[in-house]
Amino acid sequence: MQREESTGSLGFALLGLLARKPSTGYELARRMERPVGYFWSANHSQIYPELARLEDRGFVRHTVIEGAGPRPTKRYAVSARGRKALREWVVAELEPQPVRDLETLRLWNIWLVDRQAALDLVAQVRRGHEDRLTAYEQELADLEGDPEAVDPTHPKFASVLTLEGGVLTRRAALEWCDRMRQRLESAPR
Repeated sequence: MQREESTGSLGFALLGLLARKPSTGYELARRMERPVGYFWSANHSQIYPELARLEDRGFVRHTVIEGAGPRPTKRYAVSARGRKALREWVVAELEPQPVRDLETLRLWNIWLVDRQAALDLVAQVRRGHEDRLTAYEQELADLEGDPEAVDPTHPKFASVLTLEGGVLTRRAALEWCDRMRQRLESAPR
């Protein structure tokens, strides 16, 4: 029997989505864009092979439903075994995460460009953080007053927690962008 730990992060992301709501591969791809896309990403082409691996391991099962395409459409649901593996993964020891942050990598090399190009880059980065902050705040506002959002056993509760974390990190990122802009503007020419 295979060990549960061998399921990759994408597998657990998909299990988390399916634990919330049975979905087709297409629906999962859409749901990976938002809200999961805020903190995890996957290509559409990665989802179907991962679903097959999860099904081979007994973590998900599918039913065939009517679909628009020439092939049968499969709607996947997490199995009891998959839910158990997901629960165990959630509370397992955290491993160090590799960091791949293109934005910070570019800013780390900002010394190579002229001041205006550096200011333009900081402004672009800031706009991205502003847009994400606006989206997080809107989603939080949509959950405000929802009784399920205060129930620690409901997925909406976890959504509120992660959105609040996103708001805090985006506000910090905006502050950082403002500091970079000020330092660039006040630096001797």
